Amino acid sequence: METKSARLTILIDPVKKEAFERLCAAQDLTPSQVVRQLIREYLEQHGVTYKTKSAVGTRRKTAA
Repeated sequence: METKSARLTILIDPVKKEAFERLCAAQDLTPSQVVRQLIREYLEQHGVTYKTKSAVGTRRKTAA
């Protein structure tokens, strides 16, 4: 998971913004969580790779 954040500012129709925020709230998600997921899926869909820092304390187990 990423440890630092960068701001992304977008312009969106107010009616769509309100509908999006209502849907996110109904799903107990923040709009930021949904947008981050959409961006991850879009990058994956287009084969774009990027580096992220691993979560602290997470280790990969190897078979013995």
